[in-house]
Amino acid sequence: MVNNIKLPVGIENFEDMRKRGFYYIDKTRLIEQLMENGGKVTLFTRPRRFGKTLSMSMLRSFFSIGTDESLFDGLYISGNEEICKLYMGKYPVIFLSLKGVEGMTFERAKYRIIELIGIEAERFAFLAESDKLSDIEKEKYKALIALQEGRYAMNEDILVSSLWLLSYLLYKHYGQKTVILIDEYDVPLDKAFQNGYYHEMVSLIRGIFGQALKTNDYLQFAILTGCLRISKESIFTGLNNFKVMSIDDTRFDEQFGFTDKEVSKLLLDYGLSDHYDEIREWYDGYHFGNADVYCPWDVINHVDNLHADENARPQAYWINSSSNSLVKRLVYVADTTTKDEIERLIAGETIEKPVRLELTYDEIEDSIDNIWSVLYTTGYLTKAGEVKMPDSESYAYRLVIPNKEVREVFVFQIREWFKKALAGDAKAMNLLSQAFLNSDAAAVQKQLNITMAKMISVLDTKARDDQKENFYHGMLLGLLRGGNPNWLIKSNRESGDGFSDILIGPEDPDAGIIIEVKYANSFNALDKACEEAMKQIHDRRYDEALRDEGRCDLLAYGIAFNKKRCKVVCERI
Repeated sequence: MVNNIKLPVGIENFEDMRKRGFYYIDKTRLIEQLMENGGKVTLFTRPRRFGKTLSMSMLRSFFSIGTDESLFDGLYISGNEEICKLYMGKYPVIFLSLKGVEGMTFERAKYRIIELIGIEAERFAFLAESDKLSDIEKEKYKALIALQEGRYAMNEDILVSSLWLLSYLLYKHYGQKTVILIDEYDVPLDKAFQNGYYHEMVSLIRGIFGQALKTNDYLQFAILTGCLRISKESIFTGLNNFKVMSIDDTRFDEQFGFTDKEVSKLLLDYGLSDHYDEIREWYDGYHFGNADVYCPWDVINHVDNLHADENARPQAYWINSSSNSLVKRLVYVADTTTKDEIERLIAGETIEKPVRLELTYDEIEDSIDNIWSVLYTTGYLTKAGEVKMPDSESYAYRLVIPNKEVREVFVFQIREWFKKALAGDAKAMNLLSQAFLNSDAAAVQKQLNITMAKMISVLDTKARDDQKENFYHGMLLGLLRGGNPNWLIKSNRESGDGFSDILIGPEDPDAGIIIEVKYANSFNALDKACEEAMKQIHDRRYDEALRDEGRCDLLAYGIAFNKKRCKVVCERI
């Protein structure tokens, strides 16, 4: 048992993790694979929260001149003496994480990049006094860290050449080529796309990367990570020494994310093996290359919660750490066919889609197919197989929602979309309200069916029937409250010999409405379910609470639902 070892919640610095004794799942085989199979420039694309930043920090610790070699004691890579002898502590390393680069304007985002590069350059303050550099070269170094009124004063010309210049100066000082590590390289492009300065940011990133990675004689090798593979024509023009290790690639497939074996050992170490099934249901399901992996962020957070309280319930840790704008975008632009595909995904089925692994951000909204591709590369969907497309040599991916956590975000975004759609349809809400008041069961049924035809119907398709009933109950409450701010609407209130689903007190003090909701397991069972609803209203005397308020003109509604259809019966009681 290692219950006393701290879990690294939010820790992304390898040296900090090792020195402070946090639990570490060994991913140092990545070093061996890079030295054996990596290119001059290697890009890893993985979803967020899958350990990219920690792995890049680990690479920095391994390759940096003057590294503390004890950090790797007992880890996989320490067993490869040849790799350690040839590469450990041998290189100047430039490490840049762009995950914090954002801003409402291009100038703000650009300054954030200037600041990050300036801070990294300051780590090498010895260059200002190095006897290996000429006076002119020392002045160039000082230009990288120059301040004006407390802010970095690097102009754009220096910024574009900054990583190249820093690698050159480090080479001159050490006589050794430089390793460049750039984490979350695509975040500035994502933020730029969201805030309307995408093309300016593309031009800047293309300039920085072009000099640092393409025309750099002082580069030993470079590693980049990100969520998306931005098309080569966009920012990697002319990079012929470029290897992309996407989530489809079988190489390095176990180095980002936790394998089943690693999760099982983690749970065993903390005495939590009984929670294996729930963790697998919620956080497993991702498929990288030939490996099935869990989301590390989720697993670590949930095990940490379980360690404090063994009754802690699973939460959507990964989903709650972002805006989930991609799913929102898909739901809001979905046509009828796409809505049907979303329904099938939520129901646990697969859909077949051609997937583009290389896009520019401004292409994402060109077609819904591109959004499917981005949902795949960012982890909201995963691959369950491939199928050959008819009359073509290409293949489509069989896409599936990976686990319960991601399914939750689809359901949430659909419900939010549905609420907004209803809020904007005041005419329909008024028609529905009047139909209820006029005891017009046919009109109520028609308006409900029209409304449900616009929505995703199988949000709770895998739930028990009573839970499906709860969903339709909640939907109906939303419709009634949205269209009738002056109605007194009570849900699950005690009345007679039980708890009625919905009791309504309209503005007319003599009027009252009782609604009992049922779920029918087939379209043909709707009539019978309505009969049961009406019988329940009578048998359990659900009218009593309204009569106690002096309401005597009462309407009873039995409403049965099945998928996107309903049946309504009404009688005056």
